[in-house]
Amino acid sequence: MFTEPTQEDLSTAISDFHRARNRGQLKALFSRLTGASDRLLSYDDVRQMLRLQGGIERGVQDIPLDAIVGSVGRYSDFTRDFLPLHEATQERWVRVKAAASGLAGLPPIEVYKIGNAYFVKDGNHRVSVARQLGAHHIQAYVTEVQSRVPLDPNVKPDDLILISEYNQFLERTHLDQLRPDADLRVTAPGQYPVLLEHIDVHRYYMGLDFQRDISYEEAVTHWYDTVYLPIVEFIRQQGILRRFPDRTETDLYLWIAEHRAELEEELGHPVRPEHVAGHLVEEHSQALENFLGRLGNRLLEIIAPDKLESGPRAGQWRSRALAGRSDNRLFLDLLTPLNGKEDGWCALEQAIVVARREGSNIYGLHVRRDEDEDDSEMQAIRAEFDRRCENSGVNGRMVFSTGEIVEETCSHAAVTDLVIVNLSYPPAAQPLARLASGFHDLIQRCPRPVLATPQTVSPLNRALLAFDGSPKAREALFLATYLAGQWHIPLDVITVSEDDRSGQETLENARQYLEEHNVKAGYHLKTGVVSQALLELAQELNSDLIVMGGYGLSPVLEVVLGSTVNDVLRESEKPILICR
Repeated sequence: MFTEPTQEDLSTAISDFHRARNRGQLKALFSRLTGASDRLLSYDDVRQMLRLQGGIERGVQDIPLDAIVGSVGRYSDFTRDFLPLHEATQERWVRVKAAASGLAGLPPIEVYKIGNAYFVKDGNHRVSVARQLGAHHIQAYVTEVQSRVPLDPNVKPDDLILISEYNQFLERTHLDQLRPDADLRVTAPGQYPVLLEHIDVHRYYMGLDFQRDISYEEAVTHWYDTVYLPIVEFIRQQGILRRFPDRTETDLYLWIAEHRAELEEELGHPVRPEHVAGHLVEEHSQALENFLGRLGNRLLEIIAPDKLESGPRAGQWRSRALAGRSDNRLFLDLLTPLNGKEDGWCALEQAIVVARREGSNIYGLHVRRDEDEDDSEMQAIRAEFDRRCENSGVNGRMVFSTGEIVEETCSHAAVTDLVIVNLSYPPAAQPLARLASGFHDLIQRCPRPVLATPQTVSPLNRALLAFDGSPKAREALFLATYLAGQWHIPLDVITVSEDDRSGQETLENARQYLEEHNVKAGYHLKTGVVSQALLELAQELNSDLIVMGGYGLSPVLEVVLGSTVNDVLRESEKPILICR
């Protein structure tokens, strides 16, 4: 049985209304001052922008008040959290509030539901009163309206442009039906025409590749599966989105696509998306750790020369190499610095051996000291490079740049997989001479593994791994495992230690890892000088590839004390694969 509210209930409700309206007006003023929207959404605007029609009656449900984001006709009478804004709403608001305080309570409201967001069709004052009373849910007759782009309770008026563009994109591509799990939201307007252009270009090249007409639907799914999704998977595997918390995966896909074009123009050769993503993070991440890292590098530049920089951390290259791969090959793109002399061509011939095993692309790099270098010499280098690649049946492209050779090599190496370089001038034995060594500098700073080649070309038919259990030796173990398994070549492992027990433990660690990956190997425990024991065993086993970790000491200590890496580089007649 319903009763009329008492005068006391009405008086209390009037006071409550004025307090709520004052709070609402303060919120509205704050929103205008800060530019932060506190408006309810207009259902009619949303319906028109998303081209919504019809609805399905879902009956009476308890719905969360926080999920009510708009209204059919009263969206300008209340703030986003349904505080009243105008005096004209007082009479109705007061009667609802007084009724809620008596026996009558609040009857169900009527709402439209789009995704997880609700719009009030009837009952705006009841929602306002319920929120002021501290309620979290309210009963409502729900009509669900289907949308290609479902809304969530955090949607703001400014989001509607993006939602409308996304809706039009889905209407054109039907991607929400073809790939129901796809989520291509962006945070800036005007991006969906770019995605449509990507699909159109992909469709064009599909027609050339398949020699037939390609339907738009087939092009959309093929683009999503083979172009978009692999890049997004790489973004997920690398946790790149954590570095850009205000962006979406599609934002980063578009950013990578744009950055890729710029990077290819700068470097002069194609760059795979996963390399672009890594480069993007290194160059543009605003995460604190990257800021501090760059700050540290700049301080280091001030207090120490480039040759004393530590270079990338152990294993960093591996995480990038493994992510986003569609096949089992590690060395898809090879970089070979060339000086136009015979020793440089020896490095190219060694790169060709690797390329044949891996199906790689080879990028030859000639670094000029200045722009005035003789063009005829560069043309001769390009012609010889093209001739050797064509005769060997491998894909190759010659690239020219200007600057300091180590710096340019490291820059290009960051977007390839392996650097194959001639070993004409290995690091010298004397500390000051090591500091002046360009090869030492390259090994120290290069972001990718380096295959150092002496003046011979090896068929790479048998590998010998030097393993001491250090972080960079573990990277060498990973690569040796890959080579033995993928190339089907014999592998031996050597550990040099004066302590028999620790040496056996180190070898056993390597054995366990290799056996877990179904790779058989020979194991050798030696004593004495590491470089000497390693080279003698390589000679005894007829190993034609040595695999080892890079410099293990800090740059300063390595320059002062020397290293096994430098000793092997000076004395080996076999190629040495140096791992980061």
